[in-house]
Amino acid sequence: MMNHQKIFHVWCMINVLVIATTSLNASKSSAMAETYMKYKDQHQPVEVRVQDLLSRMTLEEKIGQMTQIDITVASFDVMKTYFIGSVLNGGDSAPSPRVRAEDWINIISKFQDGALATRLGIPMFYGIDAVHGNGLVYNSTIFPHNIGLGAARQVAIMQDPDLIRRIGAATALEVRATGIQYAFAPCIAVCRDPRWGRCYESYSEDPQIVQEMTEIIYGLQGEPPKGSQKGFPYVGGRDKVAACAKHFVGDGGTTNGIDESNTVIDAAGLFKIHMPAYLDSIRKGVATIMVSYSSWNGKKMHANRDLVTGYLKNTLKFKVKLSFIFRTLIKMHDPHEF
Repeated sequence: MMNHQKIFHVWCMINVLVIATTSLNASKSSAMAETYMKYKDQHQPVEVRVQDLLSRMTLEEKIGQMTQIDITVASFDVMKTYFIGSVLNGGDSAPSPRVRAEDWINIISKFQDGALATRLGIPMFYGIDAVHGNGLVYNSTIFPHNIGLGAARQVAIMQDPDLIRRIGAATALEVRATGIQYAFAPCIAVCRDPRWGRCYESYSEDPQIVQEMTEIIYGLQGEPPKGSQKGFPYVGGRDKVAACAKHFVGDGGTTNGIDESNTVIDAAGLFKIHMPAYLDSIRKGVATIMVSYSSWNGKKMHANRDLVTGYLKNTLKFKVKLSFIFRTLIKMHDPHEF
């Protein structure tokens, strides 16, 4: 079992920082009128606020905060009733064709209103698959798929070394313009078999090139200030998003390129080919890491305590949120579920 208490503790740390931003908009008179809650006081240390918030939460509220639901089942009432902590839409699950930025803002605001209407008023996070631009927004800027960006890296290095970082920054800006704070990017899979149907999501079959392309994290999140401790997450302002390195680990090396299947490789090969870009991402302060549907030598990554808890969290000291792909528990028991 993973140490869910530690994961939840860090998740609450993220949420109290969001609460601080939300609280700044409240008037002083209303703040004085309501009962004092330490976790809403932005002048208190984060750790103090986290502990105060945790001490107030019921089991149902903790479960809700650890849950990320799909947009198709989200509503004001669902957010409020079940204390939902996060909503997502992945792939092509846009609410309707030609959804404009203002439409997204209206949709997400309703979900946020539901979250803020709960007993503790904890804001929700919204995540979207904005891997090479915010493609589910009408008239947004779409960049080449990762495989194209990786192929163009030599030209970029010689003529425009900041290109991948600027692509990340443009994507982040257009995501935040819709009211969304979280992008499921970058995909740092190392595609080793062109038969893999998601090879276009990989920057390269060469792990060194994939490492170089993690520079996009600085574009998505911003670059941590000089003197900041390496390996700690950093999101640099209202035009930036929390990034997500995915899919941990080995998803691009499955046998015969079968999606979400089994990567057969020894530990030395896994750490030489598929792991380096995660080390770079953590050093750059990536906010989240998404665990893969795939397996390593027959063991599902979501059930791999040695790699997820032992290595990623304990050895590498990854501090923040692990994202577990939706419907994973169902797929672990029935790989052909959908």
